[in-house]
Amino acid sequence: MRLLEGKTALITGASRGIGKAIAKRFAAEGASIAITNIAEDEAFLNTIHELKAHNVTVKGYISNAADFEDSQKVVNEIVKDFGKIDILVNNAGITRDTLLMRMTEDQWDSVLTVNLKSVFNLTKAVLQPMLKQKNGSIINMSSVVGVSGNAGQSNYSASKAGILGFTKSVAKELGSRNIRCNSIAPGFILTEMTDNLPPDIKSDWINKIPLKRGGTPEDVANTALYLASDLSSYVTGQTIHVCGGMLT
Repeated sequence: MRLLEGKTALITGASRGIGKAIAKRFAAEGASIAITNIAEDEAFLNTIHELKAHNVTVKGYISNAADFEDSQKVVNEIVKDFGKIDILVNNAGITRDTLLMRMTEDQWDSVLTVNLKSVFNLTKAVLQPMLKQKNGSIINMSSVVGVSGNAGQSNYSASKAGILGFTKSVAKELGSRNIRCNSIAPGFILTEMTDNLPPDIKSDWINKIPLKRGGTPEDVANTALYLASDLSSYVTGQTIHVCGGMLT
């Protein structure tokens, strides 16, 4: 039996990279998939088409995860269309990297709003249907820099660290209702973003990793599958580092 048969998953920011890999992994395991994106671009439409190849119900929604009202609206639409939401993956995020002395207020605010407020927005929105069902799995995408910090990423690191505290608090609030909340902290993952890094920078990162390779979006997706499925039914309030041992 497929691990997510009969479940409905909502994944934000699923048009590319880690979010897309998670959506594809979940679809392959039998989940019905709802994905959101801020714009109906080519990557978004292509992802929907690829997911439908797994013969599961798939629907895309244009929604701004950083907007509270929009998040509530899209969750209501998904519940109406699918009947329920069993899994939420808060994956939407941006970077605006620069040293603190050069960072503008807008660079700080935009990263905190998209990366952290969106997690509050969507989690708040799915509470009612999950409480009604008396079950659910919420998976928040943090980062190793939310634990370790990183020069030039004070805004990004702060947003990802905030997710860790939020995750633990939600887990304590909702555990008695059989709703679990966990986070994933990816390390150096090979995506379109890292493809643009100079070779020497990539080599420097990889040399710091005990497994001596960058991770793949599929590595993160496999961990998300574990947290979404009943295999992790006694796991909540935790952060799983998918970093090849970078923080060991």
